[in-house]
Amino acid sequence: MTQRPFRIGQIVPSSNTTMETEIPAMLRAREQILPERFTFHSSRMRMHRVVKEELEAMNRQGLRCAAELADARVDVMSTACLVAIMAMGPGYHRQVEEDLRQVARENHCEAAVMTSAGALVAGLKTLGARKIALMAPYMKPLTQAVVDYIEHEGIEVLDALSFEIPDNLAVGRRDPMQLLEDVGRLNTANADVVVLSACVQMPSLPAIALAQERIGLPVTSTAVSTVRQMLDHLGLAPVVPNAGALLGQTPRQPDAQSSAQASVQASPQPSAQFA
Repeated sequence: MTQRPFRIGQIVPSSNTTMETEIPAMLRAREQILPERFTFHSSRMRMHRVVKEELEAMNRQGLRCAAELADARVDVMSTACLVAIMAMGPGYHRQVEEDLRQVARENHCEAAVMTSAGALVAGLKTLGARKIALMAPYMKPLTQAVVDYIEHEGIEVLDALSFEIPDNLAVGRRDPMQLLEDVGRLNTANADVVVLSACVQMPSLPAIALAQERIGLPVTSTAVSTVRQMLDHLGLAPVVPNAGALLGQTPRQPDAQSSAQASVQASPQPSAQFA
């Protein structure tokens, strides 16, 4: 008997156009090499501008969304907005996960419940990251909130770039390949891992493997971390082609000459938190 597809549920900001693109893209790529199949289901929360007031209002809609996804009997349920969680203070993803889990159970759904914020933290710990560098589209105060949140989880953020794009639709229209140029401005010296996109709305998937090959360090994103935790919850092999170290792609080891050049290039860069 053929196993039914796994149902992937996401609680998505209404203006987010990326998580319903990149999550299916990764799992469809996985379907090309492994037998499991997936379907994709979303419920939406209103949000247009990535500012704290709208993020707080959006968060209040999450429980309704969880109940709607519970009706679909999804197998895993995840929020799809990192900054909405991290802007609320250290460790907040654990409270959100517990609240959503309670709603799911009240509606007779046994789905694994997670958040993209918690997934990034878990993914970095899976990679053994102690020091990271990251890029985000947020205004600087929100990027700082993300940095503080990650550091509260025991991971040092050596450098972070803020692109300061408040319009969430504009974030989703950003060319992911631009990140290959942007990462050259990021101080990655002494970093264990590079987070190419801390934001689930800023597209990055086409650039993940290329960036990892170029800089010779594990590269991930919040979207990649979300897929990794989804697969872990489902008990499935965490493998997706061309999606970075967290999903099975081994970083190249840079030769001594390129390592020396990288050090020279990185050393003059200010570690100013946060450009």
